Amino acid sequence: MQDKSDQDDRDDARPRFRPVPWTGLETPADVELWIAEHNLALQEHIRPNETGYGVRFTLAEGGDIYMQTPDNAIVLDVTPDAEWVAPLIVAVARTEPPKGSTWVLPDDKLIQLIMGLSSLIASTTLVVGHNFGRGRMG
Repeated sequence: MQDKSDQDDRDDARPRFRPVPWTGLETPADVELWIAEHNLALQEHIRPNETGYGVRFTLAEGGDIYMQTPDNAIVLDVTPDAEWVAPLIVAVARTEPPKGSTWVLPDDKLIQLIMGLSSLIASTTLVVGHNFGRGRMG
């Protein structure tokens, strides 16, 4: 027989959010629908006191990109094993790569960014408590 604290420990160890397999998006309308669904998921699952929320894109060829969309911006944290995707981000955003791993892009590039990344993504996971570079938090 297990006591309640053992059950609580197991519940705490289980991640709150699980990866969702990615289905490629082919049109801007597909991307707009994904954005709307993602925003709804954030509203439903993120607690009011939580910060650093967004989405983690796990890339099929390796690495992760964490994305947050604060007011009028897209903040990306690109893990070292995903740096290979930098040329795509440069092309979409028409900007130079940042000195570190954190990219800040104008929010009007979101649809193009998701379209460009779509064929490279293996799964997505909601995240909370991620430090989106330079103290930018959700």
